[in-house]
Amino acid sequence: MTAAPQSAKRSLLLKTRLGLGAVVLGSGTLLAAATLYFGMQNVASRLETALASETRMARYAALSTQAATFLVIATESIQTGQTVESRLDRLSPIRDQIATTFLQLRSDVEDAVAAVQSLGLDEQSRYGTQSLGLARMEALLASTLEGLADAEADQAQLRAYVDSFASAFDPLLSQAVNTEVLFRNSVLAGIERTRWVLTWVALTLALFALLSTAWFYFGLVRPQFSRLDRLRNAAVQVGQSEFAVSLPQTRNDEIGQLYGETNRMAAALRKRQAEVDAEWTRLNETIAQRTRELSAANESLSKIDENRRRFFADVSHELRTPLTVIMMEAQIGQRDIQTAPETLATIESSAAKLNQRIDDLLRVARSETGELALEPTKVALCDLMQTVVSDIQPEIDGADMQLETGDFPDCALHCDLNWIRQVLLSLIRNAIRHARDGKALLLSGQSVDGDVQIQLTDNGPGIPHGAQTRIFERFVQGGAANSQGFGVGLALARWVVEAHEGTISVASPVPRENALGSNAGTNVCIRLPLAEA
Repeated sequence: MTAAPQSAKRSLLLKTRLGLGAVVLGSGTLLAAATLYFGMQNVASRLETALASETRMARYAALSTQAATFLVIATESIQTGQTVESRLDRLSPIRDQIATTFLQLRSDVEDAVAAVQSLGLDEQSRYGTQSLGLARMEALLASTLEGLADAEADQAQLRAYVDSFASAFDPLLSQAVNTEVLFRNSVLAGIERTRWVLTWVALTLALFALLSTAWFYFGLVRPQFSRLDRLRNAAVQVGQSEFAVSLPQTRNDEIGQLYGETNRMAAALRKRQAEVDAEWTRLNETIAQRTRELSAANESLSKIDENRRRFFADVSHELRTPLTVIMMEAQIGQRDIQTAPETLATIESSAAKLNQRIDDLLRVARSETGELALEPTKVALCDLMQTVVSDIQPEIDGADMQLETGDFPDCALHCDLNWIRQVLLSLIRNAIRHARDGKALLLSGQSVDGDVQIQLTDNGPGIPHGAQTRIFERFVQGGAANSQGFGVGLALARWVVEAHEGTISVASPVPRENALGSNAGTNVCIRLPLAEA
């Protein structure tokens, strides 16, 4: 069993993973709801406490007003010299109001102490001190009423009771009010802290929600979409009769199982298609075999015929040059008897060359393939160049041109001497014909990476760039009538060079550092392999 199926068996089912993702998202939602609920409960509780403090402060304010009214009435009754009964009757209503207010304040303090039981003993003690202040104020009021009810007290004593009440009651009331203000501020500060806590909790939950949602989508949902798209593409491929389907079975969940079934279905269809194709192949094989045999025979005959016609066209071109020389020399010999021996020698040499070309033609004609038959031997490069220069020099002199030769390396070629010599002569004659106005020719050679590189450079008008890719074709000139071109000669030259497993190339214009003059010039480069030592 391979590693892939083992890992596939260990993978969770898709519905299990999606369920876990839903649990994570649901847990985040429940946590947010619980935080919001308890936070609101805390804020509501603190708001209730703050409102209760505001209520007590309002009662203390009412108590302050009532105490001031009590002092005014008591002072007025003392100054007017009213009797004890009259004085107590006038103080009775305000006394009852103060008593009611004290009763309400004691009830409020008891409720506040009960409300802060969950906050600890310190908070209960802080609220409990308010009860002591209320008890002292009630005792002070009772003491003052008792003094005002004394029938034997004179006006000075009564005024002393009132002044004592005024000087002691106000500090107690102020202390109680200040304590309530502190309580209220503490509660409001707690609300502010709760707000900041809820804010940070909300931001944390929002971040958790974003991360969990991103994980749920990019980690669970989106990969499944990609797998479903791959499955859809496989179905389309099968529908188009392309059964080379191979879906990866890296997981053993529901989609992975569907992948496996799809692979098995595609394999079965592919096998059936192969069987059908094999049947069709066997049915058509007999006819196709006969057709191929006939086509191959026709193609072979056509190729042989094409090779023969091509060679005859190329050699016919090459035969014109020695015939022209023979005719020219014969005419010279007829006019000048003194030059007859030299003319006859030239005629003899040209006739030998013509005889060589005829031998080549007969050799091709006798071959079964029509291909050029070479007779390669070991040829010294220096001897080859000396022969070529010697043969072409009369034509160079007749064209009033200069042929310079470079230093040739001391090496040997494995080639057919006659054909390579003829190629070089043909290239020089083309240069004479098309670059005569440039006056200069350079024939050079060098050894490069196990090959010999022979270059012919002229000072002619050059070959247009657009024509350089076509000049190796038969009967194609390299430009206008006055520009350099090679026609059939260059096509035959390429054929001979390639038959020697070499290459031939043309470059025009010649780079300025290698140019022979101010004209564009052309450089023909032949590369042939060296003979084995």
